[in-house]
Amino acid sequence: MSYLQNPLVKRIGVIVVILLAFLIGLALRGGAPDSTDHSDHGAVETESSVWTCSMHPQIQMPTPGQCPICGMDLIPLESSSGGGEGPRTITLSPDAQKIAEIQTSVVVRQSVDMSLRMVGKLEADETRVREIAAWVSGRIDRLYIDYTGVQVQRGQKLFELYSPELYSAQEELIQAVKASSQLSQSTMESSRISASRTIDAVKERLRLWGLTKQQIEEIERKGTPSDHVTIVAPMSGVVLHKGAIEGSYVKTGTPVYEIADLSVLWLKLDVYESDIAWIELGQSVNFETDTYPGERFQGVVAFIDPMLSQKSRSIKVRVNVENPNGRLKPGMFARAVVHAVVDGANQELPLIIPASAPLVTGTRAVVYVADQDQPGQFHGREIALGPRAGDFFVVREGLSQGERVVSNGSFKIDSALQILAKKSMMNPDGGGPAPVHQHGSAAPGAMAEEPKTMEAVSGVPQEFLLQLDDVLAAYFEISTALSQDSLGRAKELAELLPQSLSEVDHGLLPHAGHPIWADAVKNLSAASESIAKSSDLKTARRAFFDLSEQMIQAVRVFGASGQTPVMVFNCPMAMDGAGANWLQKSDGTENPYYGSQMFKCGSQIESFTDSPSGDAGADHTNH
Repeated sequence: MSYLQNPLVKRIGVIVVILLAFLIGLALRGGAPDSTDHSDHGAVETESSVWTCSMHPQIQMPTPGQCPICGMDLIPLESSSGGGEGPRTITLSPDAQKIAEIQTSVVVRQSVDMSLRMVGKLEADETRVREIAAWVSGRIDRLYIDYTGVQVQRGQKLFELYSPELYSAQEELIQAVKASSQLSQSTMESSRISASRTIDAVKERLRLWGLTKQQIEEIERKGTPSDHVTIVAPMSGVVLHKGAIEGSYVKTGTPVYEIADLSVLWLKLDVYESDIAWIELGQSVNFETDTYPGERFQGVVAFIDPMLSQKSRSIKVRVNVENPNGRLKPGMFARAVVHAVVDGANQELPLIIPASAPLVTGTRAVVYVADQDQPGQFHGREIALGPRAGDFFVVREGLSQGERVVSNGSFKIDSALQILAKKSMMNPDGGGPAPVHQHGSAAPGAMAEEPKTMEAVSGVPQEFLLQLDDVLAAYFEISTALSQDSLGRAKELAELLPQSLSEVDHGLLPHAGHPIWADAVKNLSAASESIAKSSDLKTARRAFFDLSEQMIQAVRVFGASGQTPVMVFNCPMAMDGAGANWLQKSDGTENPYYGSQMFKCGSQIESFTDSPSGDAGADHTNH
């Protein structure tokens, strides 16, 4: 989701605006107000030539007073101390920085690891699966292994076969042995060689028909053929399929058993297009299964599919997994992690900044750099970002090692620049009023139109929406846990959400929906992972904001089944006063961002009653 489409930008609430207005006043006046300062109001008036409203920056008056729109007291906008600043520069006093919670970090070069999370399933190793077929025609008179799933060992009896061809071959071997014995004293070397070759040929034929070396030697020793021959297992493994029953006649090539050696398994993982660059042959992969929660298994990347799926925009990666004790079973669902090292260019370590530092849109990234010579002064700068590696971004261009960037409070600085009509991320051209908070401009009962990040997908089948309901159910439980201040429960539920996502059949979607769903799965999985790793409720709720935004977007794009109510609620106080949305399936506010502190803070602003292609559509209403 782009920066300009994020509700964190669209819903700048009253509290943040007032705070920013106060911050700007401190920046321009050089410090915090002193409760013991009894200087008259005229002193301030002489310092400022323009007065504005913190709620309506387009109001600019030459004298102090009240805003003609909302009645708030005007605040000073311009000061002689700020006249020399650039179009994307702001100076904040120490007190103003403290109020805005400004924190900076040094731009450094260091190696960083990226944890790439994937899901997949265990399968039998195709190279260790063998079909036991009838090598010669005949009748199966006895099955020693008469059901699937049984473990067999190499050399173990499988079935007894009556075959006239086998009987004739045994007789031929016995006669060839006798003839060779009689010719052993013959002076005709050619006869002896011919008899020896005949024996070898008959033995080879019996071997190819499934007899072991010991069985062939037993026929030679006894000197009499057997009407039934026992066929034994050529390998150890598990019987996956049984294709014959006792008394049935089989022809050459008829499948009788399928046996798989499960001491080594394949783990096939789905890797999205944007993550392919992080996968290499020989990488170590750690994974967990639902069968053994908390226990980690390991494998090695052995094959990377050269073809990209056009439907899911992903590739299959095969991981070889040792399974000597047979605890892992084909078909098990697995959650895997690959740790990749981010390399720099020209054999240098990569230049990195905290992931919280840049303000990112679809095409631009802006950071605020602290001036080394002018304490408290910050300059906006566009940079080129590389890949994100966990809590860091790699910087391709725009920054140098040793500079300090704002890692906390960038949004507040950007908003302050916007109020000052300077260039900012939200207003890149500057020079005009910032987006303002409207008071009563919309018609009663109507909701302000919000830009859609992407168009709704038409033709989404009901079967897909019913599967999406399972994902929504997992989301609703996480929301309920956070509204009840239950961090542990929320983390447990967040760990299960990726499994619900993996069970959704994206093949049901129209072609246009495949890449959208692939991105949604990736973002929802990342947000649920952040919740599962949270150390406190505040961190979990910030991650829940990302989860909610992506979940709301998924419902807007694909629709709702109509079987479960899906309503959007909004709390204007959440996320430091910027406002935040979440989904509920029942009436009555249950605020997941504040829990017991403000359980009923917020209201329903929207509801979904059908898929985008349905007749009902989404019911966008205010309550």
